[in-house]
Amino acid sequence: MATAFDPYDLSGTRLTNRIAMAPMTRSRAHGPGASPTDLMATYYAQRASAGLVVTEGIQPSVVGQGYPDTPGLHSADQVAAWRKVTDAVHREGGVIFAQLMHTGRIGHPTLLPDGLVPVAPSAVAPRGQVFTHEGPKDFITPRELTEAEIVRTVEDFAAAARNAVAAGFDGVEIHGANGYLVHQFLASNANRRTDAWGGSADGRIRFAVEVATAAAEAIGGDKVGFRLSPGNAFNDIAEEGLQETYGALVARLAPLGLAYLHQMEAPGVRDLTVRLRKEWPGTFILNPFTGSEPTGPGELKLVEDGTADLIAFGALFLANPDLPARLATGGPYNTPDPTAFYGGDHRGYTDYPTLG
Repeated sequence: MATAFDPYDLSGTRLTNRIAMAPMTRSRAHGPGASPTDLMATYYAQRASAGLVVTEGIQPSVVGQGYPDTPGLHSADQVAAWRKVTDAVHREGGVIFAQLMHTGRIGHPTLLPDGLVPVAPSAVAPRGQVFTHEGPKDFITPRELTEAEIVRTVEDFAAAARNAVAAGFDGVEIHGANGYLVHQFLASNANRRTDAWGGSADGRIRFAVEVATAAAEAIGGDKVGFRLSPGNAFNDIAEEGLQETYGALVARLAPLGLAYLHQMEAPGVRDLTVRLRKEWPGTFILNPFTGSEPTGPGELKLVEDGTADLIAFGALFLANPDLPARLATGGPYNTPDPTAFYGGDHRGYTDYPTLG
């Protein structure tokens, strides 16, 4: 029986354990042109004892930014700055993937250069507010992407994947969860298109499949992971036909030979989690639903019983940089402070903060 402390072969990359650090938005990219800083290199290096580190969300293009001071991977300055981060993690023996996150309609013009506005599958404004340098602001109605712009956005993800490899990352994770652009295409309330990019389940999954395919062709499928969160209502998402949509998505992603599938589990979908685990042919990472509490030591049993190959921890990694060692000895654990990150309002889906 495997345990969370056993090594793991991730598509040819050896992980020292089966404990992953979940992606978590931090808004600390104060370097030139939304690039990482030396402090970020220290932050990730401190947590390199995770079997796999997944970074905060990184925008693949300028218009993909939806929060203040989040980093990108679309310029030479950003690539050079990320190299300091990856070098620091590798010196500590860690493995690090860059999460590519286009926020789509989640954002505000004040976070973008003059003239740009958030874009989305359809011109449907989400309910709620976004954090900006000027304080919280209501979401606006996004501009609907044209088909040509959708194709260019797919290319942006591929270019960012190539930039990630140039920056020294071991791979990338496509963010298809939490109400951001890829998830918006999957969701019937955000995607009201009637062309080939919407309508049926096959239409709504097309963008996700095209992005994953382009990234895999750019850097190799063994260096690409995909994150999803079926049933997650965060960022005003409503999904119909979860079984049909995500069954079709996983069936289309499976032949790509991706490094892993990473599910952020929403409440009440464990039956779907079990199904996707069975139907996914490769590595399955789970960020399990734990209500208002962060993922904790009790979830390690999900590796032992085969529910997942790796378990992703979020908030506990913020408060305990050496989390794998503490899990191995049964603690003690520092208590995370959710109020320190965007007010801690993450609607109880799992680890806070898991905007990434």
